[in-house]
Amino acid sequence: MDKNLFGYRKSYEKGELLEGSLPNSPFELFEKWFSEVENAGGVEETNAMTISTIGKDGFPKSRVVLLKKFNEKGFVFYTNYDSNKGKAIANNPKVCLSFFWPNLERQVIIKGAANKLSVEDSESYFNKRPKGSQIGAWASPQSDIIDSREILEQNVDKYQEKFKNITVPKPPHWGGYIVEPISFEFWQGRKSRLHDRVLYEKEISIWSQKRLAP
Repeated sequence: MDKNLFGYRKSYEKGELLEGSLPNSPFELFEKWFSEVENAGGVEETNAMTISTIGKDGFPKSRVVLLKKFNEKGFVFYTNYDSNKGKAIANNPKVCLSFFWPNLERQVIIKGAANKLSVEDSESYFNKRPKGSQIGAWASPQSDIIDSREILEQNVDKYQEKFKNITVPKPPHWGGYIVEPISFEFWQGRKSRLHDRVLYEKEISIWSQKRLAP
């Protein structure tokens, strides 16, 4: 197979990112961009983000998860702690998050450390999930090898019966993480590939700002 993609070209001309418009806090800029992307439409899940971890084999692995909360403490998502990503985070909590919003030609890359939320915080969110998703958290041995789809469906039936007339409790192996950032890189597409890139880095209690060449 040899597919030539040389002709795939697009001119990015929907915005700019200049020093005079930058807030002191990267969280403030992230919130502004998130709202603008959401309001502009064209992105089905604005909160979809790629999280990259380093496995015990030394290789990075990236996958898409859903951001469920953010504030100046960090970025929250939920998963199975026994999954590949959970095991990778337990071994090395340094992660990278990235958001790509093509409707406004923007990308944000965040580096930081992931730490588990409290059981109480995880339970609070779990209790708000649809019952099907709650059952799924029990039924799926996430990242394990299974023989067939039928195994998964049998597990679903098993736990639907088990929790038929009662509240579904949070599984002990399921919960949230908060990623506490040490850097943000904001990328705004520009014409002729001369994109705007601004790096925020945490220095004790303040955030520095630097422009990166495209």
